[in-house]
Parts: sequence; structure tokens; C-alpha cells
Amino acid sequence: FGSSTVIEAARSHQLGAMAFSASTVLAVCAPQSYFIASLGVAAAIVFANLGAAYGTAKAGAGIATMGIMRGDMVMRSLIPVVMAGGLGIYGLITAVIINGKLDKPDTLSAYTAYALLGAGLCVGMSSAAAGYAIGIVGDIGARCNALANGKLFVGMILILIFAEALGLYGLIVGLVVTASSVEHGAGLCTSYLS
Repeated sequence: FGSSTVIEAARSHQLGAMAFSASTVLAVCAPQSYFIASLGVAAAIVFANLGAAYGTAKAGAGIATMGIMRGDMVMRSLIPVVMAGGLGIYGLITAVIINGKLDKPDTLSAYTAYALLGAGLCVGMSSAAAGYAIGIVGDIGARCNALANGKLFVGMILILIFAEALGLYGLIVGLVVTASSVEHGAGLCTSYLS
């Protein structure tokens, strides 16, 4: 096109319809979006299991130490270990749900990919923090409960429940973000295969 031809075409609106069609205006979906969303899957399961493992190990060490003094209280003191194990399930649930949203990698928008990454990080990091809290409380709580002849048991359980709730809050937010990410991110880009 010469400059006069472009001006004439723009005046007659032929260029406007040609240059700004829907396929031209929408960006092409980036192939990296699938990788970014997959990082959300990995973050959810890895960080949640990291928190669960730390909570189990730390509380387990305290229970073993307490068991030397008061072997009769070992079974009753296993509650922190069970609660820490639940954190790994939060990560597993989120990772499976996020993975289920990755059925069309060629049309996955950057918005959806980053939302799924954020959801995975939200659940994973919340579960890691909850696992840290459960481990510390389970360790010290089991030892102190044994020294107090079981008088601190109810207080320890309440603290553990509130620590577990931190992971549950992350799970709820992660699931809400995951559920809305594909809907809000649909149609923002075109397939990179076409």
C-alpha cells in the first residue's frame, strides 16, 4: 500500500474492517501459559506436603520425647500428627482441581494461568504455614501436657484447631479462585495452533 492508498482505504472504512477483525485484535495465547498453570499444581501439592511433613515430624519428635516420661499419653497426643496429615490432602485436592482446568492448553489465557498459579500458591503456602504452627504446638504441647498430667489437653486442641483453620482458609480461597479463573479468562486470546 502507498500512503495515499491507505488514507483512501481508511476513509472508505475498508481498512478499518480489515485491520481490526476479532482474530487480529485478540492476542495469541502464549504456550507458556500451560507451564505457569502447571506451576500452580506443583505449588499446591509441594508446599502443602512440606507443611504436612514438617508438622508431622516436629509433633512426632515431641510425642516420642513425651512417651519416655508418660507412655500412657502417647495415643492421646497423636492428634497433631493427624491434623498435619490433613494439610497434605488440601494440596492434593487443589492440585487435582487445577489440573482438571488444563484440558485445552492451546487456548489457556495468561489471566487463567496466573490465576491458577495464584490458587496453587495460596493453598500451598497456607498449608505450609499451618503445618509449621501445628508442628510447634504439637511438639511443645505434648511435652507440657504430659508434665501437667493432661490438664493442658483441651487448650492444646483448641490451638491446633485454629492452626488447622489457616490451611482451610487458604483452601477455600484457592478453590474460589480456581472455579472462576477459567470463566473469567475465556476468550481473552486465540489458539496458538490456528
